[in-house]
Amino acid sequence: MQLIHNRCTFADKQVIKLQETPDSVPDGQTPHSVSLCAYDELVDVCKAGDRVEITGIFRCNPLGIDASTVEQELSEQIAGEVEQVRKISQEEEEKIRATASRPDIYELLARSLAPSIYEMDDVKKGILLQLFGGTNKTFEKGGSPRYRGDINVLLCGDPSTSKSQILQYVHKIAPRGIYTSGKGSSAVGLTAYVTRDPESRQLVLESGALVLSDGGVCCIDEFDKMNEATRSVLHEVMEQQTVSIAKAGIITTLNARTSILASANPIGSKYNPNLPVPQNIDLPPTLLSRFDLVYLVLDRIDEQNDRRLAKHLVGMYLEDTPENASTEEILPVEFLTSYITYAKANISPRLTPAAGEALTNAYVEMRKLGDDIRSAERRITATTRQLESMIRLAEAHARMRLSEEVTASDVEEAVRLIRSALKQAATDQRTGLIDMSLLTEGTTAIDRRNRERMKKEILALVEELGGRGASGTRWAEAFRRFGEQSNVEVTAAEFTEAVRSLESEGLVNVVGDGARRSIRRVVGAL
Repeated sequence: MQLIHNRCTFADKQVIKLQETPDSVPDGQTPHSVSLCAYDELVDVCKAGDRVEITGIFRCNPLGIDASTVEQELSEQIAGEVEQVRKISQEEEEKIRATASRPDIYELLARSLAPSIYEMDDVKKGILLQLFGGTNKTFEKGGSPRYRGDINVLLCGDPSTSKSQILQYVHKIAPRGIYTSGKGSSAVGLTAYVTRDPESRQLVLESGALVLSDGGVCCIDEFDKMNEATRSVLHEVMEQQTVSIAKAGIITTLNARTSILASANPIGSKYNPNLPVPQNIDLPPTLLSRFDLVYLVLDRIDEQNDRRLAKHLVGMYLEDTPENASTEEILPVEFLTSYITYAKANISPRLTPAAGEALTNAYVEMRKLGDDIRSAERRITATTRQLESMIRLAEAHARMRLSEEVTASDVEEAVRLIRSALKQAATDQRTGLIDMSLLTEGTTAIDRRNRERMKKEILALVEELGGRGASGTRWAEAFRRFGEQSNVEVTAAEFTEAVRSLESEGLVNVVGDGARRSIRRVVGAL
């Protein structure tokens, strides 16, 4: 038998792997999957991560010469539209437009987001704007860099503060997205992994959680439990929104234009307000700075607030409407999903000159907060990343209103959300002032000044104790004398860090080991 190609009729074919949704999986079982074959006009109707409804016919085809071995092939016809890109009817569009024209649309949508969770209004509003997202752009000037419109949000704080519940609810209403846990995720599970195609036996890429969430929201719980290899892939995804792959001879770049909503618990299961966020949740500052909004969700002891929260929770278990929400309107989940889908598909807000002026003034005012007449070193209270975050939030607020233009009122709300988040996550507890160094470096301006002063005092002490000699000054003796003359308590770790910094600058040498360790001043150094 010989195949004559020029007399054959060719048809497009696509193999699709269909998997059960988590909601439909029976208790105690894993999601089942089946391979489908789509032909002709059904090719590329859906893409990875979409939710589809199908009807099809199971057929048994022989494999090879031995006809006793059969495989199941599903020649399917897609009966339902893809959920994420389905066309909204004229009636639904009119209802969405009517809802958007309400003056209280912002409060209504925020109230409808996780209504079972008590208060946390600013957190809900920030996540609501994340669901709408900003406008993706490509600037023609400067080599056509791509402007990220997706918003990243981090929730960190004490356990039992509804962080995971918010993530589950967002995953439920998001038109497109994946929910995963940081402890159970690997780097390849988040990006992509190589597998062998069952038909062609060729090596192919299978998308991970971040790639499957392209155009949606990726909810990552237990963000702090990720290992270093897994975290490293997030740096590229959160800023460039791509995943670079070089595995098994496959070299490519995948799109991961996703918003990341993450939650993290503090070290020791209790947030320490005296420590900065990076030290509380064990996350590198380089990764923290890529979040547009960082919210602290703390369990504060307040009898009046505790009583209201308990009434709210007990009322839910009694299947009764909570007291505080008895007269408030809440939108159904299905309508909220349709509203977000319609807004993202049809609305692309643009900045107006008035909004641009408001953004410029807001950024300059935030930078002025770092002026300190008592010190020559200024505190950093805002960076260009905060300015870009304000633009994204303002665009998302305009898109939520189904407006094609970003107004000054949108900018005002974006600035308020940014400042609200910074007051929680980037406030120095000793001064009560905002210092972005807490998020970007894990230290404050005061810490840096104290460290420089400590280094100068250590240098002077080493010279006083004869540290320019060949033997130098004993480490233990220098630490004891420094502790006696210091006005504040200095720990061994702080002293070691200061000496190591001096050594890296070439001002001192540390010789010996253990109890015989000594510090020697470098001759000729400034």
